[in-house]
Amino acid sequence: MPPQRFALPSEVPGLAARRIAADILDGVLHKRRTLDDQLDGAGAHPGLKSLSDRDRALMRRLVATILRRLGTLGHVLSRLLDRGIPTDAPRAQSALLIGAAQILWMDVPDHAAVDLSVRLVQSDRRAAKYAGLVNAVLRRCAREGQLLIDEVKSQTLDVPPWLLARWNAHYGENVARDIAVAIGHEPSLDITVKSDPVQWATRLHGEILPTGAVRTLLQGSVTMLPGFAEGRWWVQDAAAALPARLFGDVTGKTIADLCAAPGGKTAQLIQAGARVTAVDRSPGRMARLRDNLTRLALEAETVVADAVEWQGRNSGEGFDGILVDAPCASTGTIRRHPDVAWLRQEADIGAMMALQKHLLQRAVALLRPGGTLVYCTCSLEPEEGEQAISALLDSESSVRRAPIEASEVAGLTEILTSEGDLRTLPCHLPHQDPRLGGLDGFYAARLIKS
Repeated sequence: MPPQRFALPSEVPGLAARRIAADILDGVLHKRRTLDDQLDGAGAHPGLKSLSDRDRALMRRLVATILRRLGTLGHVLSRLLDRGIPTDAPRAQSALLIGAAQILWMDVPDHAAVDLSVRLVQSDRRAAKYAGLVNAVLRRCAREGQLLIDEVKSQTLDVPPWLLARWNAHYGENVARDIAVAIGHEPSLDITVKSDPVQWATRLHGEILPTGAVRTLLQGSVTMLPGFAEGRWWVQDAAAALPARLFGDVTGKTIADLCAAPGGKTAQLIQAGARVTAVDRSPGRMARLRDNLTRLALEAETVVADAVEWQGRNSGEGFDGILVDAPCASTGTIRRHPDVAWLRQEADIGAMMALQKHLLQRAVALLRPGGTLVYCTCSLEPEEGEQAISALLDSESSVRRAPIEASEVAGLTEILTSEGDLRTLPCHLPHQDPRLGGLDGFYAARLIKS
């Protein structure tokens, strides 16, 4: 074979990241695939392997920004397009969203945002005819976009109407608006440390929250940060770290962590001295939990099983504690998983309620008399939190609520309900830098078996 006379032309820098971002956006918006499925594991986008760390971070931020601001982007583009976003060429829609997001919210020169979006369209057979349109619309966006955003600043366009209506009804319009504003900000990185949070806050250029979590704005690959490979800490939202603490002193106690993967709460309980049995129905998620525990040099008994049907230990003795982190609509995690807002439907909540009921009933059966049950969900929806516990208490005379004290949650009285349950909201823990404020939305209740 004769030697190649000319080098193949190299791709324009940054175009691959934007092409993959467009593919993943299409996956979320048109194929209803989650971001997690497309970014990690067997279903991850094949092109991710060839991206540099910098381009991978850019791609993730692009996709997340678009999903966080999807309603506002739709408003801006509808004002700039006479006939609406082209529906016969998904790549043209993605290119417009990608270009506009960079112009309006990201530190990318306008000319680069426009040029790369046009190239993105030109490289797609169905969308190529819209290259001129994309160029013109994004140039107008650079001139007029901020004014169009200002028109709707008082509105909550970036939350689906059905979800906002639920929050208005349950929390009131003012709190619902605060939640909507909070989930529009890119969140910080929260970590739970094994020991010495002061040292790790310094090394990771972060700060210590009242709950003891370390919060940092460092970006990039988590695996490259100091202390990760050595197993000194793990990533866990500050709100997600609270339920495992509600057992009190667990030294030497037997705790079953149902629906345990990826293992943050399991790690907390082991680190606190408990003998933990971690149960999860997914072999893949359980493999991830085991990997995490290996890195952290922590040990637990792990069981791949459906927690609803799991019969517990062979000895027949009940557990001292049961943690149920139940599958739910996950609406409390939208600040970290912005695809949830656009993938979930109201009907999903009803479908989850039956599973949550069965998990609670199984947990009560697995618990020894005098044992503690902690139930939690990362949902803002009352059916998956307060109402689930009320229904259990009405039907199970063997359990009673054990109210959570403010001293158990760093004195944060605003995250406790009048019944003594835990309810964190994305707008809690405000900070002068919005990126350093907020919590995932969590509900947790503590029950004792008589």
